[in-house]
Amino acid sequence: MLRFPPLCALITGFLVSLSAQTPPADPLLEWLGRRALVQLDQREKAIAEIRTARDADRRREMVRKKMLQLIGGLPSYRGPLRARTTGSIQGDGYVIEKVIFESLPGFHVTGNAYRPGKAGRYPGILVPVGHTQEGKPEMQLLAANLAKKGYVAFAYDPIGQGEREQTYLPQLGRPLSGGAGNEHLESGARSILIGQSVARYFIFDAMRAVDYLVSRPDVDGERIGVTGCSGGGAITTYAAAFDARIRAAAPGCFLNTFRKLFTGPTPDSEMSFPAFLSSGLDLADFFELPAPLPWLMLATSEDYFTPDGARPVYEEVKRWYGLYGAGDRVRFFVGPGPHGTPKESREEIYRWMNRWLKDGKGDERDEEVKLYTNHDLRVTAGGHVDEEPGSRKLYQIILEEYHNSRQQRSPAQLIEALRALGVAPSGSAPRVSAVEQTGGMDYRLERIQFEAEPGVTVHGKLYLPNVEGRKPAVVVVEDKRLPVPLHVTRSPSTAALAEAMARAGRVVLEFEPRDAPAQNDGRPFLGNWLLNERFDLVGLNLPASRARDILVAVDVLAARPEVDADSIRGYARGVKGFWLLMAAAMDSRLRRIWLDRTPWSFREGMIHPMTSHLFDAVIPGFARHWDFRDLVEAVGERRVYWTDPANWMNQVVFRGAAYRYRSVGEGDGPSLAEFLR
Repeated sequence: MLRFPPLCALITGFLVSLSAQTPPADPLLEWLGRRALVQLDQREKAIAEIRTARDADRRREMVRKKMLQLIGGLPSYRGPLRARTTGSIQGDGYVIEKVIFESLPGFHVTGNAYRPGKAGRYPGILVPVGHTQEGKPEMQLLAANLAKKGYVAFAYDPIGQGEREQTYLPQLGRPLSGGAGNEHLESGARSILIGQSVARYFIFDAMRAVDYLVSRPDVDGERIGVTGCSGGGAITTYAAAFDARIRAAAPGCFLNTFRKLFTGPTPDSEMSFPAFLSSGLDLADFFELPAPLPWLMLATSEDYFTPDGARPVYEEVKRWYGLYGAGDRVRFFVGPGPHGTPKESREEIYRWMNRWLKDGKGDERDEEVKLYTNHDLRVTAGGHVDEEPGSRKLYQIILEEYHNSRQQRSPAQLIEALRALGVAPSGSAPRVSAVEQTGGMDYRLERIQFEAEPGVTVHGKLYLPNVEGRKPAVVVVEDKRLPVPLHVTRSPSTAALAEAMARAGRVVLEFEPRDAPAQNDGRPFLGNWLLNERFDLVGLNLPASRARDILVAVDVLAARPEVDADSIRGYARGVKGFWLLMAAAMDSRLRRIWLDRTPWSFREGMIHPMTSHLFDAVIPGFARHWDFRDLVEAVGERRVYWTDPANWMNQVVFRGAAYRYRSVGEGDGPSLAEFLR
């Protein structure tokens, strides 16, 4: 018999590594964590004031509206599923059907329907899959047991998994992005840019899978349950919260209060809504939304979604259900072992579903079943939905949403939006501390630190030329990554550029805006997605905060006696040019800025399946109303010097005479001379 790992144990590119549960001390993360705790405390106070079912109903109505608002609503499409069965496998007492349908036009969902071997009408169980690259085969032990116990269980591939990989390249034999979690984050960044959450598509897939289940003649549409582990536990929770057809739910290895999650194993994009905490929400709100729906809340003893983090959710929901006289409809079970669904947890699931969907009747013992290979269970001939006629990827659906939702707004509205994000000059310089000073022939170097805002310290290097009098100055946004492709551009590091500027008689402040490098798991293409996500959760925005840090750096330079405050310029490379562009739009003291290899447009990031470091430029809803050129226009007569504009995969693209292009091997000398002129 083939042996597969425990359910949900293979978590491909899902969360930060387990070591991130106890990360090294990080002042910025601690600062964010304090803000999150204030918001969670405020929510806890609001929950404590709910004492009757009527109070609870009022909050449920508010929470539902708020959650739908945060994700950008659910798609309104309710067209034909076009479901078909491409094959079947005869198991011992059950049959596996290979099913494909369209949740949206051309957006195919692949799954396996496990049904009892005998004809009849049975309860249906939706089985969304966790973050395994293989997708639906990982759930076959649970699904086959459900079929043998008299259920029709539908295990399907979530977006980016199984036969629905979004960046699969035949030449590589794998996704270019690296895995399922990365694809979720990639789509998450695009969705946030247009004011949505990628969760809306995961939720909608689940609701359409329920549509499929209730359309089957062998399923009783009045007896629908849902159960899943990890990412499948999240989808289970969302589906039960938003789809009233579901009568019982059993999510596992997901539910935790954000008191544990925020600075620990923060989930990826479909599991973290922007502004979730600042809207007064926590995960318990999902469980309270469909009360008195029966919930079995599952955890495991050694999971990074710890039982200690799950228990407060259970206790709050138990009290909430008590307001409806339904305390018996909530149960908490901790199974043995690591992240996953062990035998003990599976048997709890059978018991729970039997209780609520089969009047307490049925077998509760977990049985050994034959486990089939991925190849055996695949629905499409080649193992990828791309081969289906008219098939669309998620980035194409988000692109369509981008076009449909785009509403150009005025330059004045852009300035007001940036001001609302905190991108505005402070009017005063912060206190600067010199950590280290060294002398040189052409300039002195001071390593300094200053507060970008109370509680947030940034570090920089101040180059002071050995020349008398007030001098022009440059803010250089530090970039530790080498430009791509280095062998063509021969471009120096930002430190080397700063030194060249200092030798040319400029006071230079090279600094890195706020960051939490210990929280960056270093995934290719994504940038520091985790820090961006945490800022979004508490209602802040990291790119905008970094733009504000640049303005504080301008304050630092303008206050120096060596600096001509009327002659300050700025330099940034790559996606960091977006931060500098926002800063320049809001502060006329930046007389000229140089953007180098900066992506030229958000639309450019929407029309291709892959991007690099898009998260580092994501402001919720920004791309619906503005693009990079709008910021250039907001800078006005002050010059934006832009060399080698790039796409979102760091490739230089020709966009006309408004930009300057280096010749092969030219280096930065001519561009630097032009910028300083």
